Amino acid sequence: MSDAARPPVPGAADSAAAPIPATSAAPAPAPQAPPAAGELPAGTRAPLSAVDLLAFACELFAFVTLAIWGFAMWPLPWNIVVGIGAPVAAILVWALFVSPRAVVPVHPFVRGFVELLVYASATVAWWGMGQPWVGLVFAVIAVTVGVISGRRRLA
Repeated sequence: MSDAARPPVPGAADSAAAPIPATSAAPAPAPQAPPAAGELPAGTRAPLSAVDLLAFACELFAFVTLAIWGFAMWPLPWNIVVGIGAPVAAILVWALFVSPRAVVPVHPFVRGFVELLVYASATVAWWGMGQPWVGLVFAVIAVTVGVISGRRRLA
């Protein structure tokens, strides 16, 4: 029997086996230290939770409330100005001081105070529109969510 027709023997070295690749000359990258307990790797952020989604819903509700108040409670020439201006002013204050990527970094208590002012303005707007129960329910939900999310940020 010729060598080509013979069945391979297990464990025997075959001279026709694939060549072993040469190792590269580049050194392996040094392992990076894992991030600390409160830090995330660069380019990532913590996953969203139910509290984060509720806080976002409260923010949107406050901005929409201010728009409704502006359009519904002022006479014709001013309703357009206040209906657009009130939510824009609240969004501007929110973006400057309260948002996760705030332009002006402030102390957490100042951040909470500004957040409370936006929520209080929406509550007062509901009271002014003759809907005190909507304002009261919103105030309780918004303050509860704000306290929970604020405590999570401080922890």
